[in-house]
Amino acid sequence: MSDLRKSIQKESSLLLKLGGPIIATQLLRTGLNFTDTVMAGNLSALDLAGVAIGNAIYMPIAIFCMATLVAINPIVSQLLGARKFDEIGRSARQMFWVILFLTIPCIIIIRNLDIIMRLIGVTPEIIPIAQGYLKGISWGILPLFAYAGVRYFSEGLSVTRPAMYIAAVSLVLNVGANYVLMYGKLGFPAMGGVGAGYATSLLNLFSAIVFISFTMRFKPFKRFNIFARIKKPDTVLIKEFLRIGLPNGVSSAMEVLLFASVSLLMGTLSVSAAASHQVALNVASTMFMIPFGLSMAISQRVGFSLGQGSMAKARFRGFVGIGICGLIMTVTAIFLFTIPESIVRIYTSDPAVKDMAISLLFMAGLFQISDGFQVGGFGALRGLKDTRVPMIANFIAYWVIGFPAGYILGIQLGYGPQGLWIGLISGLSVAAVLHNYRFNKLSKVV
Repeated sequence: MSDLRKSIQKESSLLLKLGGPIIATQLLRTGLNFTDTVMAGNLSALDLAGVAIGNAIYMPIAIFCMATLVAINPIVSQLLGARKFDEIGRSARQMFWVILFLTIPCIIIIRNLDIIMRLIGVTPEIIPIAQGYLKGISWGILPLFAYAGVRYFSEGLSVTRPAMYIAAVSLVLNVGANYVLMYGKLGFPAMGGVGAGYATSLLNLFSAIVFISFTMRFKPFKRFNIFARIKKPDTVLIKEFLRIGLPNGVSSAMEVLLFASVSLLMGTLSVSAAASHQVALNVASTMFMIPFGLSMAISQRVGFSLGQGSMAKARFRGFVGIGICGLIMTVTAIFLFTIPESIVRIYTSDPAVKDMAISLLFMAGLFQISDGFQVGGFGALRGLKDTRVPMIANFIAYWVIGFPAGYILGIQLGYGPQGLWIGLISGLSVAAVLHNYRFNKLSKVV
């Protein structure tokens, strides 16, 4: 038992050392949305609702594309474990073609999402702000995907600190850019919530330039010859990339789309419902970045072990990571139950928004543990390059169970925001069970 305890302690230490900077990066990147939300909320409830709805309808599209690019993480981590260094650079070069293919349709869709908002009945006064916010963001899509791809490549090779440093600087710059564009400083017009979209694009451009420059100059990466020459698309490597990446993108998008759909339904209820939901969701999303960051580290650890030819190590490292994710989210649940009023005061002083947001924060606390276990299991499966079955599991959890339950309770039976959040809790709980069952089954060593 003592040997097992020592092994768990050692793996936990290594995982947290690898995952700590990724967690910090995720929290800092989430801070961009946090500052957008807080600064919009201090302008007006309408600006807050506009940013909330715009962000909700944009995120499933962006997450799908970025989660597709996450495929580079298990690809290079397994190649690293197998010491196939030449293939690492080849895979990275093909990733840039995938980025280009994803960018063009993404920009077109994002710039025309006001059509969707009108079709689903979003409150008319919210739409101009939400669509203006989206048009601002669209200018930074290519830099965002370039940054994300290079970052996931770097993390797959266990180089995690550069993304953290870039994210820290970006957060500081975002506050200044928001202040100038949203409030109309230094000769710029006051753009309100719309200005947050343009500020985000500027920060995405900054992040991409700095990270690509680092990757080109970082000595341990030079042996991969990533930027040594331009290669035409390699259909074999791109197919392998998309075989892993597309199901991963669809899986992640289905989860985000569940939350986005609930946000849009909140917009059909009232401005206060949409604003309070955004407050609670922003807090829950911030907490989620901790296990999500760890899930990226879990993918690397599991993938590296499999590349070395040891499924037993992959299984052990996967379950240690999943356990840590569950433990961390238990702590965050206690945090949300204990001081909800203090948290909500950071976002808004509107009495109607505050009361509703506090009740939703209590419900957010309920799904913290399920959320930790599902993202941990999902990360472990990704390390095995198993993404198709988890995609099916997410569809069942979120769209066969979660969304219908929320819609029936929240809209048809009239329980409002609380009913919609019960659907979220149900979906995440089912996903947690399915992902961990799948990893347990695949990783058994006969």
